[in-house]
Amino acid sequence: MRKILQPPGWATPKGYSNGIAVQGGTTVFVAGQVAYDAENAIREAGFGGQFRQALKNTLAVLAEAGAGPEHVVRMTWYISDKREYLGALKEVGAAWRELMGRNYPTMTVAQVVALVDDAAKVEIETTAVVP
Repeated sequence: MRKILQPPGWATPKGYSNGIAVQGGTTVFVAGQVAYDAENAIREAGFGGQFRQALKNTLAVLAEAGAGPEHVVRMTWYISDKREYLGALKEVGAAWRELMGRNYPTMTVAQVVALVDDAAKVEIETTAVVP
């Protein structure tokens, strides 16, 4: 059995789900999250602010499945500019410690040519397992 995860008040996505929980373990797959607010707009210009919002969005979807940062087992970060990412590591680290604590899942960070939304600087895809 699977459950679509749609945080209350969020705009309905087109062509994908924000998250899916599969009963029997529970493995939670979170679609790539960018720095959208509840109206699907990116308000943050800098990498650090966008990372923080994308991570908050990820955690909001996870919460719909009863999962938290401690349940995250895999993350893939797609970034549009490696230099901007490296320049924002202090902000990224602060956001991580605040929102994820000392949880360190398996991760990949990959620079891509572009993200679907031209204003997006980072997209985070996540898998979590809830016992």
